[in-house]
Amino acid sequence: MNLNLIIDYLILSIIASFTVNMIFRNIAKANHILVDIPDRSRKFHKRPTPLTGGISIIIAALISGKMYVDFNALNGYVPSFTYNLIIASTVLVALFLFDDFKGLKASVRLVFQAALALFMVISTDTYISNLGNIFGSGDLELGWFSIPFTVFCVVGIMNAFNMIDGINGLCSGCAMVALLFIGFSSGLIYDSMLVLLIGSVIGFLFFNLRVLGKKRAVFLGDHGSNMIGFWVAWAAILSSQSSIYKIMPITMIWFVAIPLLDCIGLMFSRKAKGVSFSTPGRDHIHHKLMNKFTPGGTLLIILLISFFLGFFALLVERFYSAQVSFVLFIIFAGIYYFFAYYFENKRTKGRVKNV
Repeated sequence: MNLNLIIDYLILSIIASFTVNMIFRNIAKANHILVDIPDRSRKFHKRPTPLTGGISIIIAALISGKMYVDFNALNGYVPSFTYNLIIASTVLVALFLFDDFKGLKASVRLVFQAALALFMVISTDTYISNLGNIFGSGDLELGWFSIPFTVFCVVGIMNAFNMIDGINGLCSGCAMVALLFIGFSSGLIYDSMLVLLIGSVIGFLFFNLRVLGKKRAVFLGDHGSNMIGFWVAWAAILSSQSSIYKIMPITMIWFVAIPLLDCIGLMFSRKAKGVSFSTPGRDHIHHKLMNKFTPGGTLLIILLISFFLGFFALLVERFYSAQVSFVLFIIFAGIYYFFAYYFENKRTKGRVKNV
């Protein structure tokens, strides 16, 4: 796929996503279905907002993706990975739409997530088999542990993106940063459906960032944030494990650093407090930053940091080794958790002072 074709498909997917988002948003509002109601305890938006972003994105991707697949079929090449990703994404959206409607137990959600990850492993024969030379003693091959480790990582990334979906544009923005870095650094964007997924997310952002006004706002919903995390996870796996697209696995961790570290930090902090990991709360990194900054400022800070980390990771990969990148990431994680604790501590002191 050449650059002109990439631009054409990007525009096509943006238009498709914009149109589908408008249609589904209006249907949800008119029929009072799949609408998120403010509760002033955790949901601070001012008016009922449709949770139709995810289903709109996947339908837009299917429409534009059909044209992409047809184009490749005419040239004697139909990527099986694309077909299976579409199948898995469609099933994922259907399952988690039910979660948005009725709610599912955390254990049931995990089973569904793991099953879909396993489906992709088996149907595409793609999984994390090599972590690279992160310890300086040669490439770390996972052997029989490859498949369970892959499932674990996919489920982890899905939950990380789902959990960071706390302010407008954050989940989809972090995904955009990750997909752009993955696509252009590996070359995946030139011969895959990745550009269509990116375009579909951009079309959704017109509504999520309220470019068209607050009354036309749309949220992703759990089905949308899980789907986006699923896409990011498999783009990263394909780019780091394929012989065609070869980026160091440790570099991929940098591309999803903020959602990943936020998720891991919450696992330990909530465990220490005796709170269930799946319990909704206001202890995410964006909540902590919003004690000092506006939601828009918080979004900008996190996305700028994500861009910086992406460029930094590529520079390290270009001039240094996987071992150096791994050590630097551990150092960054320590710095991240120090500042996360700092902002948490300031929030706690502020509450005590205001009592």
